Amino acid sequence: MELEILGINFGCVIGALRAWEFPEKDCLLPLVAKILGYCIVAASTTVKVPQILKILKNSSVRGLSVVAFELEAVGYTIALAYCIHKGLSFSAYGELLFLLIQAIILVAIIYYYSQPLGGTAWIKPLLYCAVAPTILAGQIDPVLFEALYASQHAIFFFARVPQIWENYKNKSTGELSFLTCFMNFCGSIVRVFTSIQENAPLSVIMGSVIGIGTNGTILSQILMYQKPDAKKEKKSRKEAPFRFLSSVPAESEGGI
Repeated sequence: MELEILGINFGCVIGALRAWEFPEKDCLLPLVAKILGYCIVAASTTVKVPQILKILKNSSVRGLSVVAFELEAVGYTIALAYCIHKGLSFSAYGELLFLLIQAIILVAIIYYYSQPLGGTAWIKPLLYCAVAPTILAGQIDPVLFEALYASQHAIFFFARVPQIWENYKNKSTGELSFLTCFMNFCGSIVRVFTSIQENAPLSVIMGSVIGIGTNGTILSQILMYQKPDAKKEKKSRKEAPFRFLSSVPAESEGGI
């Protein structure tokens, strides 16, 4: 029995259930991988929204590394172009499209709140706008394409390093969004499984493994550096009434 929706074959599972049997591993795992892949794609449409909203709410990019977000946009561009021209299933890479769009929006917002920017700062976005369409269209030499994709692992790694160092140096994660980092971390873990089931190239799987390491590091920094601040704020709230009472002038304690 063949029942395929969005490239997901439900036939073998339905056939097994009709025969009152549990689906075999070779039938079930590809199905689970496809469904999880589309779940990642769906979740990716909003994964960076918490970060965007946090910046807009506070009108601040304090503690955020501009270079980290710029490199991230470049890495997503290369990875998306490679997956498209390798003919991979959309469920295996679809999140890259939505992550790229949100990454570009984030860079624009960071530029806006980092004013004033020097004249040379605009060279990078102009260069990106000139080169990115060519890469996305796949109009480059195949050997160069492979080398470019191999380099995107280093790009993603070094996109996270400036932010990790900034967090460590300041002992604070500034305006980084916990929810965005948590979703990135979980997405990388699930993507390793789905990539293996989709028979994706080893280089694609390695990219997700690197994502687990770097996103996990940033996530641990958020937990580590935000706890003391939360405790301090909680303590200050408890002490506020006592400070108010102690600040009342002695004269006011007299009779009417």
